[in-house]
Amino acid sequence: MSAYDELRRALGDPELDPELLERAMTHRSYAYENGGLPTNERLEFLGDSVLGVVVTETLYLKHPDLSEGRLAKLRAAVVNARALAGVARDIGLGAHIKLGRGEEATGGRDKASILSDTVEAVIGAVHLSGGIEVSADVVHRLFDPLIEAASAMGAGLDWKTSLQELAAEQSLGVPEYVLEDDGPDHMKTFTAQVRVGDKLYGNGTGRSKKEAEQGAAETAYGEIASALGLSLDGRALLHRPATSHDAEQVAGDASGHPVGRSDD
Repeated sequence: MSAYDELRRALGDPELDPELLERAMTHRSYAYENGGLPTNERLEFLGDSVLGVVVTETLYLKHPDLSEGRLAKLRAAVVNARALAGVARDIGLGAHIKLGRGEEATGGRDKASILSDTVEAVIGAVHLSGGIEVSADVVHRLFDPLIEAASAMGAGLDWKTSLQELAAEQSLGVPEYVLEDDGPDHMKTFTAQVRVGDKLYGNGTGRSKKEAEQGAAETAYGEIASALGLSLDGRALLHRPATSHDAEQVAGDASGHPVGRSDD
């Protein structure tokens, strides 16, 4: 049984040359410590292009009425280091990366830059193994949920901006974030809470402050939109004005209990 069987299943069991997959997992820090082995950087270069083409084509076909500028913003919301690192974590990629001792000691297996580069390298390896149809299938499997999520966001195309827009449009108050950190300097974990109108609606964790706040904002956005009966589908949300009933639903009842997440 291959050490990569679980990873291959997460990718949809595509046609994938074992040597190319091994190279895709080889970070330069490991290669330098082991006699100058080939690194995954060339595969990363290829995978970046394949990912960009597939996501761009998908957005072009999915949104025939959007301008070039709007399509570019949607693509940027899907193809960025934070989003790619999230995909890598979802499929357990970090456990398979070959790292040098220094990167291993400083939490390299969960660094967004290393994870995102390795995702692209894997896509490059799949492309060389099976061609564009196979690599496109893998991209769709991994990134279609991100494409859907990006399409559901507000114009800002990040969850903090979208939450701020929603709160302003519905006269709910300004979102406020509280951050805490835990762990040694080289392996800190951040936890964020976001309150809207003095009510706690979302929590998020991450290896950076930005990642934690984005996670909290995403949760809060979903909670508030659901309470208001707003759809998360569509290219850009056009929210109806809040009614007095909506305000009561979101802000909480007379006893002070919010509809969203509680403080417990």
